[in-house]
Amino acid sequence: MSHDDFPTERPAVVTCGLPYATGDLHIGHMRTYVSGDAYVRALETLGQETALVSGTDMHGTPVAVNAEKEGVDPEEYALELHEKYAETFPEFDVEFDNYSHTHDDANVELTREFVRSWIDNDHVFEKEIQVAWDPETDQPLPDRYVEGTCPYCGEKARGDECDEGCQRHLEPGEIEDPTSTLTGNPAEYRTREHEFLRLSDFQEYLQGFIDRLEGTDNARNQPREWIEGELQDLCITRDMDWGIDYPGEGEEDLVLYVWVDAPIEYVASTKQYSERVGDDVFDWEAAWKAGAPDAGAPDEADPETWADADTGEIIHVIGRDIIQHHTVFWPAMLRGAGYNEPRAVLASGFVNLDGKAFSTSRNRAVWADDYLDEGFAPDLVRYYLTTTGGFQHDVDFSWEKFQERVNGELVGTLGNFAYRSLLFAARNYGGAPDAETSEEVSERIADAVADFEAAINDYSLKTAGEAAVALAGFGNEYIQRNEPWNLTDDEPDRAEQVIYDCVQIAKAVAVLSAPILPGKAQQLWEQLGEDGAVDDATLDACLESPPGEFGEPNELFEKIEDERVDELNRKLEERIDAATADDGAADDADAEGDDPEAVDLEPVADERVGFEEFKDLDVRVGRIEAAEGIEGADDLARLEVDIGVETRQIVAGIKQLHDLDDLPGTKVVVVANLEKAELFGVESDGMVLAAGEDADLLTTHEDSEPGTKVR
Repeated sequence: MSHDDFPTERPAVVTCGLPYATGDLHIGHMRTYVSGDAYVRALETLGQETALVSGTDMHGTPVAVNAEKEGVDPEEYALELHEKYAETFPEFDVEFDNYSHTHDDANVELTREFVRSWIDNDHVFEKEIQVAWDPETDQPLPDRYVEGTCPYCGEKARGDECDEGCQRHLEPGEIEDPTSTLTGNPAEYRTREHEFLRLSDFQEYLQGFIDRLEGTDNARNQPREWIEGELQDLCITRDMDWGIDYPGEGEEDLVLYVWVDAPIEYVASTKQYSERVGDDVFDWEAAWKAGAPDAGAPDEADPETWADADTGEIIHVIGRDIIQHHTVFWPAMLRGAGYNEPRAVLASGFVNLDGKAFSTSRNRAVWADDYLDEGFAPDLVRYYLTTTGGFQHDVDFSWEKFQERVNGELVGTLGNFAYRSLLFAARNYGGAPDAETSEEVSERIADAVADFEAAINDYSLKTAGEAAVALAGFGNEYIQRNEPWNLTDDEPDRAEQVIYDCVQIAKAVAVLSAPILPGKAQQLWEQLGEDGAVDDATLDACLESPPGEFGEPNELFEKIEDERVDELNRKLEERIDAATADDGAADDADAEGDDPEAVDLEPVADERVGFEEFKDLDVRVGRIEAAEGIEGADDLARLEVDIGVETRQIVAGIKQLHDLDDLPGTKVVVVANLEKAELFGVESDGMVLAAGEDADLLTTHEDSEPGTKVR
């Protein structure tokens, strides 16, 4: 891969994390797929050759467990969901160039080729390990068939990951206090032989790779803990029937671990796309193999060698819970088979619903099908999911916030500008007047184009979306400032100039908004009298002359009324109540207790603290003056806090839980006489108090001044 700005001469492959075939999709799931689609469209607007690929993850114990509960064959169960996913994505204008699944022959054969290459190059070894075993059914318990305690953080863990705590990948035999999900009985550990990919062979390479990697900060920084420490080898086989058979000799009873064949589907899907359209349209080998070191060559960690390689541009768009798989396991797998490494990994934050996690068992979710059934255009939720906060930050969805963004930015700014400008142009001139774009407007459009291009090269869809809406906002200000309706009689030439400028702005807005708002941008494109698809337009079109004639436009967006929001909230509450009342509803990892509002509280400590000890704490009211994330730290932010007598620098673990730009001016409660500490090289002089896992910042009820002591 390279570090050249897009567009490059090399083909780009953008992938989205494979959805597990375990249930219906909700809008939280859609964030990565919408973002991947929007990013590909944006790259193509820059003139980059691209392919967007993904597929359904058909294998693994989650699929087998769910199929067993349904009493059907895993393949039948997974294929039904695969077909549903393949139908749902286009409903949100997510247009994969190829969407397949991991049980397809193409992926099965390519996975075996990868593994044989590792074996041939001595990257695979056999080792006896402890695997969980159900003594009642007398069978091994791979991954999600076993639950217990994470050995690293003590939280509840399922199978191969600590999904409620530290989110570490867990190897077979690591879970403490194992319990069988088949019988609910305690499991025991027994010795079995399994196959391992020797990740330690690639440690030096991975240390160079992570320095080269582009994308979101969390994807580039989180893996360093594993890569720079003692790198644990990866068990690549499992004791189960459902999956791809291990291709080595004498191991017919083992299948490959799901995280072996799942990412290889990215390559297989790209290959299928090339086979369908021809290498002259898209050459999968130019993206995945051209320029890569040979699989059998000595390990090469020199960044310059890889940076100068004439290779493809591979970009993975994923959820942050699978960062380790894409930045540690996957590049080693690629390197060991002689394939190119990823250029960038974009890892998203989670999507919450009105401040709380989605809960599928309690129907506490906005399902993809339900959203569409409500009659909302896909563009609206695409805009919300891609432009609400940075990609790596959590997004909170509520119908009220959705209404606010739609009514304010899409209806009030973009839609209002396009409608008023084109309506005036159509009624007074039959389209664009006979003029040329003014210098002021040309410069403003050029600035918006530059902002858009820089945003895409910085992997920021939020900033790219803001460039289009901000340009429309300028258009509203421009037409209001010049008042062409007052110029048509006395200064007709000036009126024509203003309206021509507005039509030019509208054309640029259509081009710049198309990646995120493909449906509405196409509608605006057609209202301008343009031919063809706005998706085919590049940035040059923003300043190309618009067609001379077009008719009266329709409004692009419809305001969401308060009554509609009330109705949507009522439907959601009714679904939650019905699911909660159903005694058969199963608990999810994100559902706590029988009461959906309940919080899993720690017991009050038995050991008491004396009053004199409490008085030793100097607790004061503070006011945050500035807040910024700490580079290299996923969760830490550097705060400047005014505590009355002075301003302190305090490090707080709130980076992922608060919008840092909104924090200045916030009153907080500070422990001022805590010993100084250094976190990620930044000195922290005090502690900001916050409650719970969401870091709910403690504040004051009235107007206590900074420095006021808390007693």
